[in-house]
Amino acid sequence: MEKQYCKVGTVTPIAAKPNVITLLEYQYQNFIEKASKMRYSNTKLSEFFELRAEKIQKSLENLI
Repeated sequence: MEKQYCKVGTVTPIAAKPNVITLLEYQYQNFIEKASKMRYSNTKLSEFFELRAEKIQKSLENLI
């Protein structure tokens, strides 16, 4: 079986983009805001957003 290359669903590494730090900072702030808004209404979703923000923060620390 030969490898097939398809553009649909391909993933570009985030580090390949020139404004990666700005993008990650924006995503981090976005997830933190979502987590704080949902803290009392939907705790599971709030925890999910907090975990995503932590992962983004670790990525930012590795880049800086």
